[in-house]
Amino acid sequence: MGHASLYSEDHFVVLETNQAEEILTAEELFEKLQGILEQRSPEDLPRDLQKLDNLGDRTRYLIENACDLDMGAGEFLQWYAIRLEK
Repeated sequence: MGHASLYSEDHFVVLETNQAEEILTAEELFEKLQGILEQRSPEDLPRDLQKLDNLGDRTRYLIENACDLDMGAGEFLQWYAIRLEK
């Protein structure tokens, strides 16, 4: 059986409209998504996020259960877990 740390999601590649590809740590992605969610009214969030009461829970749920966020017409934000070679 493999070591648990081999399966941890510590880094993510982030793709965003009109931005260069970016590699973020899990903490950096959390901060980025939390900032975006903070600026939106709860009604503008996906239904599964609306069910959650606080911003931290919404952000964690989004990272753990999705790989993109609707940013509006012609805009996108996507993230994918990656493993960096040592």
